[in-house]
Amino acid sequence: MVMSSESGAKQLMGYSFLVVFANDGTISEKELKMLERIALEDKVVDEEEKHVLRTIFTRAEKTQLSPEVSEDIKKFRQKYDI
Repeated sequence: MVMSSESGAKQLMGYSFLVVFANDGTISEKELKMLERIALEDKVVDEEEKHVLRTIFTRAEKTQLSPEVSEDIKKFRQKYDI
């Protein structure tokens, strides 16, 4: 996938692998909020960002997520069709 310079997809990917999965292999509430902030920086979750977030969330959902984070991911997926 070629990522456009306007998309936050590359930043999402970098953050997820350097911070989210590097420290404990799962997403904390703080990390999820940062992913959301990056994706919504331009007020739009574009297709490239959706692809990256889909990958991140699918990987995270295979781990032990807190119920709050799991619910927040579900809501974010629904709201932005991820």
